[in-house]
Amino acid sequence: MYSCRSVLTGATDNKIPMPLTNSILNRFYYYLKPAIPRSLQLIVRSKIALHRRQLYRDSWPIDPSAGDIPEGWSGWPDNKQFALVLSHDVDTIHGADNIRDLVALEQNIGFRSSFNFVPERYNYPSHIRSYLVENGFEVAVHGLIHDGKLFWSRDIFTERAGRINYYLKKWSAVGFHSPSMHRNLEWIHDLEIEYDQSTFDTDPFEPQSDGIRSIFPLWIFGGSSSKGYVELPYTLPQDHTLFIIMKEKDIRIWKQKLDWVVEKGGMAFLNTHPDYMNFNRKGLGMEEYPATFYSDFLRYIKKRYEGMYWHVLPREMAGFWRETMFLPNS
Repeated sequence: MYSCRSVLTGATDNKIPMPLTNSILNRFYYYLKPAIPRSLQLIVRSKIALHRRQLYRDSWPIDPSAGDIPEGWSGWPDNKQFALVLSHDVDTIHGADNIRDLVALEQNIGFRSSFNFVPERYNYPSHIRSYLVENGFEVAVHGLIHDGKLFWSRDIFTERAGRINYYLKKWSAVGFHSPSMHRNLEWIHDLEIEYDQSTFDTDPFEPQSDGIRSIFPLWIFGGSSSKGYVELPYTLPQDHTLFIIMKEKDIRIWKQKLDWVVEKGGMAFLNTHPDYMNFNRKGLGMEEYPATFYSDFLRYIKKRYEGMYWHVLPREMAGFWRETMFLPNS
């Protein structure tokens, strides 16, 4: 893992040790992936996750060092104990088909979120984006093709960044989320964004598993003191990891991690996927879990922490962090 403490404090001399974006093994996997049956992919990933879960039991789902408070931190608006941000990756057309059910679920409980779309992987009606924005939700860009190759080389990224920026402008979006959490935080400066959400505090199960070890946002500086973007790490385990790879049968780990984030006064950022949520209560598919897991978790937040959380969209969190934690120190 690498540390971004200097970024958190607003220092201008941060040098982020960038890990190898794609190991030879990762490249080999994504090269062969189209030919590997999905069921076999999941079996192998589950076995690897079981091993890594034991190996990293002292830093997942909770990394104690991630709770450190950033220098200069004065707290969330309205004296709230913690912040809450909800986001969804729409990986496939099936996920897009579940959007209205997911929106209704969140609205019924009193929450809103951001939906991250893959521009060139599937076709879907453009009115979906309008529907989301009109209902108080947000739209962001989730990679470009979702093929695992975005960060394979500088040339590939540069070429795709131009197309990503086209969709950002077309959709009036200000946020980016890289598929599979592949990333190079320096290259991402090429994107015309206000925030990125391609990191996490701790998650040893991702292909690029180095975390930023913080449950707070951070400012990533560009070539000048005024250029940069806000990085929003997810701080609660992703749903696919818990319920598909690890085959967890309840939301105990979500609750455990949330309670710790609340204790530390950080940002509870949960990223889930409508692709894997089953809303009709029929038999679960190979990569599905009951949508009631998600609704039960939202009700847990609302019941246990009523009045204690500052709930905002990712773009609102990015604006707050820039104005509060970066500009005063710039």
